[in-house]
Amino acid sequence: MSDAYAAAGVDVAEADLGVAGIGKILSSIATGSESLAVPLPGHYASVIKLPAGLADGVGIALATDSVGSKVIVAEQARRFDTIGIDCMAMCVNDLICVGARPLALLDYIAVEEPDPELLAQLATGLATAATQAGVEIPGGEVCQVPEVLRGHPSPYGFDLVGSGFGSVQIDRIVDGTKVAPGDALIGLPSAGVHSNGLTLARHALLQDGGLTLDEKPAELGGQSIADVLLEPTAIYVRAILELLGSDLDVHGLAHITGSGLLNLRRIGRGVGYRIDAPLPAQPVFDLIAAAGNVSAAEMWQVFNMGCGFVAFVGADDAVAATELLAKRHPGTAVIGSVSDRAGAIELPTYGVEAQAGSAKLVVSAA
Repeated sequence: MSDAYAAAGVDVAEADLGVAGIGKILSSIATGSESLAVPLPGHYASVIKLPAGLADGVGIALATDSVGSKVIVAEQARRFDTIGIDCMAMCVNDLICVGARPLALLDYIAVEEPDPELLAQLATGLATAATQAGVEIPGGEVCQVPEVLRGHPSPYGFDLVGSGFGSVQIDRIVDGTKVAPGDALIGLPSAGVHSNGLTLARHALLQDGGLTLDEKPAELGGQSIADVLLEPTAIYVRAILELLGSDLDVHGLAHITGSGLLNLRRIGRGVGYRIDAPLPAQPVFDLIAAAGNVSAAEMWQVFNMGCGFVAFVGADDAVAATELLAKRHPGTAVIGSVSDRAGAIELPTYGVEAQAGSAKLVVSAA
């Protein structure tokens, strides 16, 4: 369990137990016919095969997500025009992890009050993101639930959830089975905090640190706390689709979201991960760590720490893959390699590691 995160109100260990329980129950569903789901345990997106005769060999990739407690920052700052980008990014960045091409997103907007300006700003963000990702938004739902939602402050309460849909050839799913020791880990820069860890970020900066959303600490180079916390999640779709369409052999793809570096374990089996040259972390992360007295191990377990996405490729393809991805995401670089230490995560620069079987990053003994 992450100590500071739990103190802020998010118990990751309990959540993991709950998710495992949900999965066990849902796995018992009997439809009366052969399952169409492609087994991808622990992956970022689900894939179902189309029934025989419809489009043999084609799968529909599915992903759903929200922007979490980032909505609270938007409510407090009265800025809603970028939250739609986050919602889109969280879905489409997961879809591409299985090698799928995102096609569409359906949005669910729950509001305390149906304020036209708030809804227009949310739609603006969704439209901007759809253009960036090359997907359509053919429909959605707006639900007014004043008894369920209370804003921060009222009446600005809202929640935004998206469900993304894509297509992938079944025989071209990127499921991580090709990942092997010696593979290169290529990191694509994040835009900042993205849409995970906002509860800890707000708790550290606004409560422990005594800052306000309008303040502009010197560390942020002229930006306010609201500016950096609302910086929208980067969308990696076009870069990754270009990588998948190249002649380079992609072994795995990981969206670095909640749980930070532990996300790498979702890709590959029987291997470890060594990060020797992490991408630079934006100043906001140092500010969060200092204000909330958050350890390096917990920072790397909760946040993306400057790296929002990782591509796994063979060592021989590392240079070419890095150059291709850097065209759309400058700063992309090889950050490490796959090791033969099954389940281990090593971050020697910061003295942080996770042993096989451990559910948390800790300060290494070295």
